[in-house]
Amino acid sequence: MIASAKSASMTFADNELPSQKVEVYKSVHRLFCWLEKEDYKGYDTFDGLNARFVRPFTFNNKFLRIALQQGVRRFPVNLRPLLGVKKNHSTKAMGFFAKAFMRLGRTTGELMWSEKAGFALHWLIENESRGYSGVCWGNHFDYQSRSSYSLKGEPSVVWTSLIGHAFLDAYDFFHQDRYLKVAVSACEHIVRDLGAYRDGDTICIGYFPTSTHRVHNANTLGASLLARTYSHVHNDTFREHALKAIHYTAKYQRGDDSWYYGEEANLHWVDNFHTAYVLDSFKYYVESVGGPKIEAQMMAGYWYWKRTFFQEDGTPNYYNHKTLPLDIQCSSQAIDTLVFFRDRDPDALRLACKIARWTVQHMQDRSGYFYYRRYSRYIVNKTPTLHWGQATMLCALAGLYQALSGKS
Repeated sequence: MIASAKSASMTFADNELPSQKVEVYKSVHRLFCWLEKEDYKGYDTFDGLNARFVRPFTFNNKFLRIALQQGVRRFPVNLRPLLGVKKNHSTKAMGFFAKAFMRLGRTTGELMWSEKAGFALHWLIENESRGYSGVCWGNHFDYQSRSSYSLKGEPSVVWTSLIGHAFLDAYDFFHQDRYLKVAVSACEHIVRDLGAYRDGDTICIGYFPTSTHRVHNANTLGASLLARTYSHVHNDTFREHALKAIHYTAKYQRGDDSWYYGEEANLHWVDNFHTAYVLDSFKYYVESVGGPKIEAQMMAGYWYWKRTFFQEDGTPNYYNHKTLPLDIQCSSQAIDTLVFFRDRDPDALRLACKIARWTVQHMQDRSGYFYYRRYSRYIVNKTPTLHWGQATMLCALAGLYQALSGKS
């Protein structure tokens, strides 16, 4: 990986790379100082159902829950303090913080980052969802989507997989078996507790233990953790489950090399960051298990994603057919995925830097945090959402800084 990072860096002018590193580190430092001041607490994009002053008026009705949750999420001014939503810690955020701190520790060699990563990982172990076959994590709020309803603490394969990857990173970083054991336990949860939609000889892993809808990023994220953990422990059950799940999503790649968010009729849209999740997951699978056909489909999807979702100045488009809203998650996940694919695309770091520069200029507040969304030049939702924005941007910028420093 060191060699590939160096070769990718060669696309920059000799005097451009140091300035990019300085810009990225300054942004990381400003965000880090803000997070320290806030004690790593904040609002979540979908925490509207924690609005204790108005939640009783949803009368346990699905459509009223959606209206409340989406209203809080989409309104351009942060209504949460008025509605009784409190700032809180977040399991998914803490997973991204742990990854960011390990990346900074590997890049700088400073002990402080290792200590902070260790604290975040310990917090995650202490705050797992209880009562399942393995460790897992969920939201700190009830969540209502178009197709499912989950209660606070109910584990999500997305949360569990992304956090599981943080523990595999920790195993590589700290060289301590206890972190690998956590990832193994998370895989046991995915295999035993989450249902799977069967489609011929393939499966689609369930989003929640109680859900049946077929969502590609959730399916492939689960498969990616199973595959990567298999590469360490050689558990054939993990490998077979991952193979069936990856091949499900591979089977539903569309003619233009994109994927819908999900296969139900009401989930037929194509967006930036969910596509990036699928690409990351395919790459983990290929690197852990192999498969030239999956590799070819992955790269076809990657080139589609890269040419579809980014403008010349680094502005990330939300959908495949339109730019708005300008969402911080599109920026953070794009930077992270481009850094991950730099060994296959020598131009990836250049685009990642361009997106990072655009995001810092247009989405980072003077105080250090990142805005949630821009709806136009003048309408900006400046809510400091924690996992969706602060944690993902810290992780992405830390990864970019690591890559620009030539560290693996």
